[in-house]
Amino acid sequence: MQELTLSPGPAKLNSTLDPTHRMELILSTSPAELTLDPACQPKLPLDSTCQPEMTFNPGPTELTLDPEHQPEETPAPSLAELTLEPVHHRPELLDACADLINDQWPRSRASRLHSLGQSSDAFPLCLMLLSPHPTPEAAPVVVGHARLSRVLNQPQSLLVETVVVARALRGRGFGRRLMEGLEVFARARGFRKLHLTTHDQVHFYTHLGYRLGEPVQGLVFTSRRLPATLLNALPTAPSPQPPWKAPNLTAQAAPRGPKGPPLPPPPPLPECLTISPPVPSGPPSKSLLETQYQNVRGRPIFWMEKDI
Repeated sequence: MQELTLSPGPAKLNSTLDPTHRMELILSTSPAELTLDPACQPKLPLDSTCQPEMTFNPGPTELTLDPEHQPEETPAPSLAELTLEPVHHRPELLDACADLINDQWPRSRASRLHSLGQSSDAFPLCLMLLSPHPTPEAAPVVVGHARLSRVLNQPQSLLVETVVVARALRGRGFGRRLMEGLEVFARARGFRKLHLTTHDQVHFYTHLGYRLGEPVQGLVFTSRRLPATLLNALPTAPSPQPPWKAPNLTAQAAPRGPKGPPLPPPPPLPECLTISPPVPSGPPSKSLLETQYQNVRGRPIFWMEKDI
């Protein structure tokens, strides 16, 4: 039997337990309920200014949680349920798409929304990778984004930009699913090649079949009223500078002094004994570790392309 010892004054409950008995404490998310034997309930006047203190004898305890109240983890979206839709077809998802891109590349929200609002079927076109919401009545979740633009002087090519996947879903195949969806989307509209730039994802795109390529000029906007002469006037590549030539020292006349006979001519220059290496023929070799191109911020970038 359990024995309770009560003392007057500040209420203190001392629990003296039989060594042969162990106290079992069961906790659950529902309100705790303490039941005492009516025949053993003590009568104790408590002072309203004093708070009761309960002391438990340390001993083995058991914690039991109700399985019905365990927190549930949100399952990751299935790759088979993902869809690819233009952002201008789902204007209610503009804010969510802007937040996804700004999480990777911070920018003014108004400027980001304006850029997304320029998406159209005539290109440039912004595509969203969408996942069904766990709640059937709710809108889908934006988990990825990419932008497609036409390429100057290459009517069957598209430039891929602003490729991003939600941080929590990276490394699970969503980036591959996004790029594969872009290829299907572009090929269905008659395009046969994709171009892109990357700073630190060269190996990722190499595994998708991309190879190192040459820079291209993406068109920010397209219009049938825009004359071809104006498009051709856009800069494509910087013109090479003429090679620098050293002055001919042997052709100079001998200087004359102010008085006296002329000075003798200088001795001839020694012949160059070093042999310059031969210039390699053909285009320069390309490496996945080094690049000669930089973006507007001066960071090295790799131009890559893929036939689709």
